[in-house]
Amino acid sequence: MANASGLFNPVVPSVRRRFSPCTGIYRSGFWFSEGGSRGIVCSTTAHGEQKLSSSESRPPRLVSRGCKLVGCGSAVPSLQISNDDLSKIVDTNDEWISVRTGIRNRRILSGKDSLTDLAAEAAKKALEMANVDPNDVDLVLLCTSTPEDLFGSAPQIPKALGCKNNPLAYDITAACSGFVLGLVSAASYVRGGGFKNVLVIGADALSRYVDWTDRGSCILFGDAAGAVLVQACDPEEDGLFAFDLHSDGDGQRHLNATMKENEKDGELGTNGSLLGLLPNGSSYSCIQMNGKEVFRFAVRVVPHSIELALEKAGLTGSNIDWLLLHQANQRIIDAVATRLKLPSERVISNLANYGNTSAASIPLALDEAVRSGKVQNGHTIATAGFGAGLTWGSAIIRWG
Repeated sequence: MANASGLFNPVVPSVRRRFSPCTGIYRSGFWFSEGGSRGIVCSTTAHGEQKLSSSESRPPRLVSRGCKLVGCGSAVPSLQISNDDLSKIVDTNDEWISVRTGIRNRRILSGKDSLTDLAAEAAKKALEMANVDPNDVDLVLLCTSTPEDLFGSAPQIPKALGCKNNPLAYDITAACSGFVLGLVSAASYVRGGGFKNVLVIGADALSRYVDWTDRGSCILFGDAAGAVLVQACDPEEDGLFAFDLHSDGDGQRHLNATMKENEKDGELGTNGSLLGLLPNGSSYSCIQMNGKEVFRFAVRVVPHSIELALEKAGLTGSNIDWLLLHQANQRIIDAVATRLKLPSERVISNLANYGNTSAASIPLALDEAVRSGKVQNGHTIATAGFGAGLTWGSAIIRWG
């Protein structure tokens, strides 16, 4: 099991309440002082390690920048598939689906629709809300497991936005945990790399990898894109308080879409290879999922991860204005809220309308909540993603 819950130096477990230039950092990468001021202290010596000689030692480094979420946007395909529509394809019905998942509709890419276009539209809306020009974007992180190019789709986003400064853009592949990882990565670039404006986009089209004859999985997934703009700010305005990230490869057997070799056709393989001499072409299988095991995994690890992140931030559940989880299953969302003792009126959910949109689900729900006035500037949000890999992670953030 891998664990990466530190932003700069995860081996330093020291937690201190008062500022000191020689203090170790939180395992989350963030340090908090009393009175609300914040800073990050990176120390090269962990507890229990042998100290370096004076010639080898390095002084602690204070990173005085904060980062905040200042804009959001989303986009969904026009084609809507209802539970009743699915009942014409597989043996199911609206009641069976809604009771077990909370889903009633989902949006699906069709025809000439492009996931990249959805991602660019969501990013454009985020920039407009933040009143930031595309040419001021320093970095684009596209969190997706379904790129439209094997080598990644992210560079197409700044192209579509008309960015003239050629900002770096790359994909992050972590399925339904991708957006949370994107937020933490954006914070790293802002705090440690001097970047000012980072677009974090969650976009997935899992419908392209669904077996539409499997009623256990085809009812779950939809397509969408959501984006936020993470912007550098003064430390006292910092809006990413703490995080907790994990992975467990043993759980991959419960949720995957593995690569398989295509069947050979005649004397030549489907990619033109000579039969028996060169590898044949390959593709990815449809999504394979053990729903019961994934459910057990989520209700076990997600609340614990949020509790760890809250502890690192020096906060409790009573400090949370909103709980925003990856929109996978309403029963999972309800179970986590119950564990954290959060009432339903403080839980954000739009699962019924869109289904599981993987990396897009958190920013899509956030965008709707912000634009409806539900989430307001200064609100504290506990968010968590979980899914294939298996991966999971949480972050405590403040909007605006």
